[in-house]
Amino acid sequence: MIRIAVAGATGYTGIELVRLLMGHPQVELTCVTSQQYSGQLLADVFPQVGQRVDLVCDPLDVDVIARKADFVFTALPHQAAMDIVADLVGAGKRVVDLSADFRLRDADLYAQWYQAHSQKDLLPKAVYGLPEIYREKIVPAMLVANPGCYPTSAILALSPLLSHPAVALDSIVVDSKSGTSGAGRGAKTGSLFCEVNEGFKAYSVASHRHTPEIEQSLAAMAGQTVKITFTPHLLPISRGILSTCYATLTSEWTAAELVALFREYYRGEPFVRVYDAGSLPNVGYVRGSNFCDIGVAVDQRTGRVIVVSAIDNLVKGAAGQAVQNMNLMLGFPEEAALTALPLFP
Repeated sequence: MIRIAVAGATGYTGIELVRLLMGHPQVELTCVTSQQYSGQLLADVFPQVGQRVDLVCDPLDVDVIARKADFVFTALPHQAAMDIVADLVGAGKRVVDLSADFRLRDADLYAQWYQAHSQKDLLPKAVYGLPEIYREKIVPAMLVANPGCYPTSAILALSPLLSHPAVALDSIVVDSKSGTSGAGRGAKTGSLFCEVNEGFKAYSVASHRHTPEIEQSLAAMAGQTVKITFTPHLLPISRGILSTCYATLTSEWTAAELVALFREYYRGEPFVRVYDAGSLPNVGYVRGSNFCDIGVAVDQRTGRVIVVSAIDNLVKGAAGQAVQNMNLMLGFPEEAALTALPLFP
């Protein structure tokens, strides 16, 4: 059994990691940390874990984590993670970091969208943790930067088109909608029930921090700079991301031909499901699962392709993808602890 720690176990992503890891046959959860609930039983904070988890929340202490665990998930806010991750890697621990701190390869770009980076030397060593694209690099990595939820939905939706290539690079628009859990578990006025219920709004228009992360991966795919228009929206639901991506085709394609392109690109991928032409995904069809569902349509009148992707932001968009990365890093079956079908209704 591999001993596992979850640093930041009492956020939405952290407790989702706990839920998934408790169903993994080859690991043992031996350490959970929480600054807010330090010294309390995790089961007292989250009664749903019941008697399955008898761990007390430790403070965020690298020495404690390193002593108790062989492999670490850091589910911490950006900037709070970078020094902790560096210390853990320095202690010889393999880490999947779920913050944004190691996703961008350029420290100056990170500073532009977040804050100054204190661990610049570690950035080139971090592998971007999107298994469908970077599987071979993930396997031997000491540090994997787990992708953001919006980028996961957008990159998986667009990569087959850019790898072909089939679209004009200056025409890409990503229109995404997320459930409120994407904002985290901290108390925020904008996430209160009365603020969100029966409402629907765009936010961080032309300024969302996931923009450079999406562009970085698409540029790597295209072999040149890619700039997109990305607009996120807040849905009055708990879980789920639906991304609708638009781009201008560079030649004539039918929807059936693009579906065939997508299916060939994702052939053998256990967690990407490409729909038949004429069918489109729904966040309700992936809820609680590690699937990314993709549907493709063509607007023959305008010459544009429309790709719709759906994920659960807490699973394929965070904790599930992190476990998928761990499985690759440790040589476990990639689908271990991730085979549950979506919850519906």
